[in-house]
Amino acid sequence: MYQIDFNQPIWIHFIGIGGISMSGLAEVLLGKGFRISGSDMAKSPLTEKLKADGAQIYYGQRAANIVDGIQAVVYTAAVHPENEEFQAAVQKGLPMLTRAELLGQMMRNYPTAVAVSGTHGKTTTTSMITEILLAGDCDPTVSVGGMLDSIGGNIRVGHSPYFVTEACEYTNSFLSFYPTVGVILNVREDHLDFFKDLADIRHSFRLFAERIPADGLLIISSDIPDYRELTQGLPCRVVTVGQRPEDDYRMRDISYDDHAHPTFTWEEKSGLWEKLTLEVPGEHNVWNALAAVAVGRELGLAVPVIRQGLQNFAGTHRRFEHKGDLGGITIVDDYAHHPDEIRATLLAAEKCQAKRVVCVFQPHTYTRTKALMDEFADALSLADVVVLAPIYPARETDDLGISSQNLADKLAARGQEVYCFSSFDEIENFLLGFAVNGDLLITMGAGDIVKVGEKLLGR
Repeated sequence: MYQIDFNQPIWIHFIGIGGISMSGLAEVLLGKGFRISGSDMAKSPLTEKLKADGAQIYYGQRAANIVDGIQAVVYTAAVHPENEEFQAAVQKGLPMLTRAELLGQMMRNYPTAVAVSGTHGKTTTTSMITEILLAGDCDPTVSVGGMLDSIGGNIRVGHSPYFVTEACEYTNSFLSFYPTVGVILNVREDHLDFFKDLADIRHSFRLFAERIPADGLLIISSDIPDYRELTQGLPCRVVTVGQRPEDDYRMRDISYDDHAHPTFTWEEKSGLWEKLTLEVPGEHNVWNALAAVAVGRELGLAVPVIRQGLQNFAGTHRRFEHKGDLGGITIVDDYAHHPDEIRATLLAAEKCQAKRVVCVFQPHTYTRTKALMDEFADALSLADVVVLAPIYPARETDDLGISSQNLADKLAARGQEVYCFSSFDEIENFLLGFAVNGDLLITMGAGDIVKVGEKLLGR
């Protein structure tokens, strides 16, 4: 594999530069003096930010974008070999790296590289760790899969030994990483267009854990079924977080305010304990916070620093994000697109004292919807009313004979009040006549469903 010398800046071209992770990596390299160019299919705030910072941006992926002078090319998993820009780079004999390979190489330049993995919770936990390190004046470099207001976006270029990033399992990209501190939040069925089954997913997480060096650290949730199967025989130190008496970091005494913000006690094996209140809702965020606490404590940060960091965290965009209010209707947007995430978000919503919870859900990919249909129905049943948008295909072209109507039928068979529409316009018109004062309206999904709430609010 081609190795980048980060002390010798070169010209790197990104195919798919507008993605949340790709744009972040490009931003880091710009900060280190690299010349950056890249292409994407459409203009976005991320590409405009890169352009303002000195990157050359092309809209549309064409062979002509691979101009003389480019010294290496980075591409995303969404770019296929038949892509003409990719083909042009190959024909020119340019060194090629995947996004994950570049991120992995970047991590090797930091003595303390924290990689947060798990089926869900990665963005929130990475952001919590970031806030803790900022509160401790640790000046970290950060790559996060969401927009975090405290760092002004999805990337922060620091000047210290600390690097923090998400580690996504899809296409085994996290197996290109070199963490000194690894975090495994949970391991569930997902991305079944790539993985064969849950056993295959667990195997990949085990391989991720094996990448941590002997003098490194793995922090893992003991709530993961048979978690010791993932940790047995590892050369690195293993620290557990959870609710069991034997865990190194434990949570207890969880309570909530009227906005579903949890207060809980974290306790360490040493006997030290601390009571914390989070500014984000739901029990799932207690689990995320406990993992972030463990990272902070294991890096030697004091309790007041950790408390301050978690108090500073008010959420990232698209994670139970309050978008506004309309006629007494509270509109929230959430990125949840896996049944576990949906369940966690709706359980948090239950504690908000709303008259009704109306969930406007956009399923994400045909593969996931088909494979987890019953699980989606179970999770969505926690809402008082479900409104379904068409499936967001993302990278997929084959609908597998699946549509949102299949999910609507499953929900209706359970007695759930459910409505299914073929367009956002239909959904918006329905909600204008259906939602009432006191409702909590949640737009939910990893696609573009956020537009529905924004349109209702006149944005």
